[in-house]
Amino acid sequence: MKPEGNLQDRFAPMSICFGCGPANEKGLRIKSRVEGDEVVADWQPSPEHHAFDDMLNGGIAGALLDCHCNWAATWHLMQKLGLTTPPCTVTADYSIRFRRPTPMKDPLHLRARVVESGEDRATVEGAIEAGGVTTAIFRGTFVAVKEGHPAFHRW
Repeated sequence: MKPEGNLQDRFAPMSICFGCGPANEKGLRIKSRVEGDEVVADWQPSPEHHAFDDMLNGGIAGALLDCHCNWAATWHLMQKLGLTTPPCTVTADYSIRFRRPTPMKDPLHLRARVVESGEDRATVEGAIEAGGVTTAIFRGTFVAVKEGHPAFHRW
């Protein structure tokens, strides 16, 4: 099943997450969508996201990939487990490698795909592309939380 529109607006319209929450007016507000076996998004940086002249801040790059890849994990687990709503997943770990500075002039393209999964977790690889060039690569593990965790039912 491919959802209509983006995952955040469909499944978490009231989320206040800085990276992906539609309800956070000051957040990054990424819009992840399913395309085949990948989750993708296009995002345009603003001047406040600079590290130096026309280049993206590394912390912003990390937040983009963390949230975007978390949604790839959530979508995967939802499909794998036959759920009608996404499980609430959190970041267990991640690493990011910067290949080159990320220019901010044009929209950035985010890609993510699940490379391993269990019953309650998924490992995701992702990337940021600027002008067709990969500027950062990511690998992270995301875990579905249980009742009692602060993120449970955050969607």
